[in-house]
Amino acid sequence: MKEYANGALWVIPAAASLAALAVGFGMSQISVRPGSMLDRLAFQGTADDARVLLISVSTTVVTVIALVLGLTVVALQLASTQFSPRLLRKFLRDRPTQIALSVFMATFVYSAAGLFTVGLASGTRTDYPRLAVSVAIVLLFISLGMVVYFADHLAHAIQIDAVNRRIERDTRRTIAEQDDGTIGDVVPRAPDWAVPIVGKTSGYIQTVHPQLLLPLAAETDVTICLRDRVGEHVVAGTVFGWAWASSPDDPRPSAGSFEAAVLSDIRIGFERTIEQDIGFGIRQQIDIACKALSPAINDPYTAVQAIDHLTVLCCDLAVRPLGAKVLSGPGGRGRVVVPSFADYIFFIGALFGHYRSSDVTVMLALVRLFRTCVEVLPADSDRLDVLDQAAAAALADAERSIPRPTDLERIRRAVTSVRSKINL
Repeated sequence: MKEYANGALWVIPAAASLAALAVGFGMSQISVRPGSMLDRLAFQGTADDARVLLISVSTTVVTVIALVLGLTVVALQLASTQFSPRLLRKFLRDRPTQIALSVFMATFVYSAAGLFTVGLASGTRTDYPRLAVSVAIVLLFISLGMVVYFADHLAHAIQIDAVNRRIERDTRRTIAEQDDGTIGDVVPRAPDWAVPIVGKTSGYIQTVHPQLLLPLAAETDVTICLRDRVGEHVVAGTVFGWAWASSPDDPRPSAGSFEAAVLSDIRIGFERTIEQDIGFGIRQQIDIACKALSPAINDPYTAVQAIDHLTVLCCDLAVRPLGAKVLSGPGGRGRVVVPSFADYIFFIGALFGHYRSSDVTVMLALVRLFRTCVEVLPADSDRLDVLDQAAAAALADAERSIPRPTDLERIRRAVTSVRSKINL
């Protein structure tokens, strides 16, 4: 629910509209005594003047709201076609856009509701909430300032550097929130006596909370092992995971009770999210690079920029434990195992080698990614072998695709430099 609310354009504006109604009701109850400080701040016109003012504010803000929504749609369309369709959610989650819409909606609702409190006076001063009308003027100026702020923010938000930085920041936050203390080496193989757990919903695994399953696993002394990792697509009616006792002689766990517990602690939605899905952030950066390398756009430098941001993510991943997430109960009773995706380097290298291995600048940036990861790893790390294989694969892709000998020699030298650092 929280993730949906963060990505919905209507939630914060709706809350702001309700708050505007509450504030307007409160302001209308304030009586202004002649000669007081509030009397100098309150609106000085007649009821007719106040009604015309509120009508003008309402109509002006409606026009502004239409303008802002139009600009937002243009930004969404640009993000989808120019960068990646998987970036739409990031623009919908953009907090400044939601705040700007909230200010406009609050101003409109406040002014429109104020029309019910200001009656016709035929040019005479009657009793009406003058201070509340003054607040409507203040909200109008705030809305006009917000228009300028929103235009400036939107112009910066659709820049490729800002988009890449936002993806990098969100993905690094997801990496930092991973629990390193529960990472194991491999996912255990389900034995023959394991009871399958069948999924009830089709969609993408968005979040998994194995710590919530651990009390059940420890109480029954069983192992609960999920088959699919966060970010993968599951189909209703297929095997989602398994539960098994320590030995075939122990009582077999009830599939129904474990299915209910597992599915209640796992969120499945129609789209991938960045909450726990590191691969989704990497996928977004790769989408930007591959889109830039397409013949329709042909922008290799944007692809190089995306690889530079991927380098930061890969360096964060290189120094962190990667593997299956294994949680054990007190005294070793019960386990919960969640598979994790550790082949990020091969995933990145294979896609760039497939889509644009003929571009020397892109391949040099890819090799630079491998070299930077080598520099942050200790000399005895077993992940150096992974980087060595990835560098060799990049060289093979380049030799197959780049016809110019001088360009190919540059890539050979770069790969040789990386592999020499690995084999010191």
